[in-house]
Formats: sequence, C-alpha cells, structure tokens
Amino acid sequence: MNVGRTDINNLLSQMREMKAATMPAGQAGVELQGTQGVQQALNGRIEQADSSSPSFSTMFKSAVDGVNQSQKTASSLKVAYEQGVPGVSLSQVMIASQKSSVAFDAMTQVRNKVVEAYKDVMNMPV
Repeated sequence: MNVGRTDINNLLSQMREMKAATMPAGQAGVELQGTQGVQQALNGRIEQADSSSPSFSTMFKSAVDGVNQSQKTASSLKVAYEQGVPGVSLSQVMIASQKSSVAFDAMTQVRNKVVEAYKDVMNMPV
C-alpha cells in the first residue's frame, strides 16, 4: 500500500527539518546544540500542528455526534414505519438500523483501543 510509504516519507522529512533546526549553521549533521534547540523546534511544530489540524477530542466528539445522529435517524425511521407513514419502507428501516449498529460497534472498538493505549502509557516506567 502506497499510503503508508507517503506517511513514512513525510515523517522522515519532518525529522530531518527538526534536526536541521537544532544544528548550528556551520555544523549541520555534526552534533546537536542541546535540549533547548530541540525544545524550541518541538514547540514550533506543536504550535504549527495546533493551528492547522483539529485536536483529537474535537475529532472524537464529531465521530460520537455522527454515530448519535445515525442512531436518531434509524429510530425515527423505525417509528415512522411502525406508524405506517407512506414512503418509509422496511428496507430503509433495516439499512438505517444496520448502519447505526455498525457505526456504534466501530466507535466502541475505537474507544477500547484508546483506553488500552492510555493504560499502556500510564504503565510505562518514567
């Protein structure tokens, strides 16, 4: 898959840029300036990432809201079918129900992976 290769190349180029930012102008590739230069480079990257991309919590909230909307749609279609509203077929109800079920299961798996990753990070020795 070529997508992973692009991500690796992007990561390598970012690492090279950070390394170049921490090197004195005449000694590129010879030795690091110290932790202050690295910290400044990382702070610049973090500020750039904050301004250009949404946070994880924003993305996760958006996903949860999408799943919630999917469940509300399935529920309203189910009620409409039960009440005999014309234009609502059983196939529409079943498809909406299955979509919301799959979305909820996927969200649950993501939540479980996030909790597992959090536990792994918390159990790391300092």
